[in-house]
Amino acid sequence: MSEFMEGLNLTVLGVTIVFMVLSILAVVLYAVGWLERRLVERELSVSEPAPAPAPEVKEERPTVPPKDLAVIMAAVLAYTAEKASQLRPLPFKRKVSDAWRLYGVQSSMEEVEDFNYEMGKW
Repeated sequence: MSEFMEGLNLTVLGVTIVFMVLSILAVVLYAVGWLERRLVERELSVSEPAPAPAPEVKEERPTVPPKDLAVIMAAVLAYTAEKASQLRPLPFKRKVSDAWRLYGVQSSMEEVEDFNYEMGKW
């Protein structure tokens, strides 16, 4: 009985030490993250004053005429159709025969039938 209590005490002590070390690591990592956030915020506030808002400049994108867009689209579709016709079909493997699987199922069914026959259930 004393060996059991000694093992129980050792287990409780080990688990307690592990959780204490993990909690200390969690607190240290949290403190490092907090310190890093504070340093970055301080650096940003000291080095860069808030920039004045720039006047909005509306940028006009060039428009493509519909005929040119249709020609470009037809060329892209023709290119992709040509690439698709050049692809060759991938070879596929034949499915392995189900004979072995069916033999296994049949033999297991025969074993059950034989067992039931020996037990007198037939």
